[in-house]
Amino acid sequence: MGLKDLMKSKRAEIASGPAALVQSSLLPGLEALPTAVLVIERRTLGVAFANAVAESLLEMSRRQLSQMCWPDLFTNSDQLIATIDAIAAIADNRFNATHLDASLERTGREPLHVHAIVGYLEAVPDYVLLELFENEQQLRTDREERIHDLTAVNKQLIRNLAHEIKNPLGGIRGAAQLLEFELGDSRDLREYTQVIIKESDRLQTLVDRLLEPHRHPHIVGDVNIHEVCERVRALILAEFPRGLTIERDYDVSVPELRGDKEQLIQTILNIVRNAAEALKERIAAGDARIDLRTRIARNVTISKQLHKLALDLHIIDNGPGIPEDIRDRIFYPLVSGREDGSGLGLTLAQTFVHQHEGLIECDSRPGRTEFQILLPLSI
Repeated sequence: MGLKDLMKSKRAEIASGPAALVQSSLLPGLEALPTAVLVIERRTLGVAFANAVAESLLEMSRRQLSQMCWPDLFTNSDQLIATIDAIAAIADNRFNATHLDASLERTGREPLHVHAIVGYLEAVPDYVLLELFENEQQLRTDREERIHDLTAVNKQLIRNLAHEIKNPLGGIRGAAQLLEFELGDSRDLREYTQVIIKESDRLQTLVDRLLEPHRHPHIVGDVNIHEVCERVRALILAEFPRGLTIERDYDVSVPELRGDKEQLIQTILNIVRNAAEALKERIAAGDARIDLRTRIARNVTISKQLHKLALDLHIIDNGPGIPEDIRDRIFYPLVSGREDGSGLGLTLAQTFVHQHEGLIECDSRPGRTEFQILLPLSI
């Protein structure tokens, strides 16, 4: 039996009213709980009860919920099957409780990231208790920790690798120059030495870019983020004068932040230039668009530290999106979605943002790619 047939069968079995549940006198206590609580009829998976917090979390009234099965609420079957299995295990084996994390997808709304606790109700064995805790912040914290750990490893790896390449590279280039001098006027052979010298110079430039964030001091001053955005906008429009529109949606109440202006210019420039490169087909068609949007975020946690105010900067384009096979690795060194890309622009952007104790994230799908940068603001 398919999932749709299963849901249809279960909906048909929903009882007209949870009389046993009402008689158990559990409902007043469940209503008073500060967390989202649902009581699920174990055979049909019908929603027999939802407290006010659950109504708010699911954005549905109690009347609507009472007419639905648990799987009716969400669209992703995999997570639902895990939850259904947990409900069945609780009901059949009478475990005290089971815990699981789930990302529940809803039509036309953001996914709901929750930690679910499924518990057995001894007073009413035909029902199970489902308690939901939003854990978006925990997921975000875990993701930040992974990013910071990865950044630290990448930083050390890049520095070691760059130095290991740089030392023999100088010897190769020097030997090629000496060999060219010995060859005299032999043009045919000098072409080969020129190839060695030019490729050595190209690798030297790549190594210098890898080491760039660690060479220059972090010069801190008062920075107007809108001046930074305007500088980037002017540079990109000079580079792509036709077919590209860069829209500005600035919150003029955003205060100045303490930071390195040149690093912030380079950070935003790298992201916007990548977006413009990805928009070449739309630029040719004349409908390419990049949005620069600033807002103030309040009570933001970055790297487990709470900041009362933070700059919330969004860079959005209407390009084809980042290829799925590299979407989770775009901040890794030397990873690029373009054949001619160096794969260093976003790595440097992430390094500079972290040096400002901030956070950079990306969400991409065909037709829309959005980078979000959060930077603490001092009060």
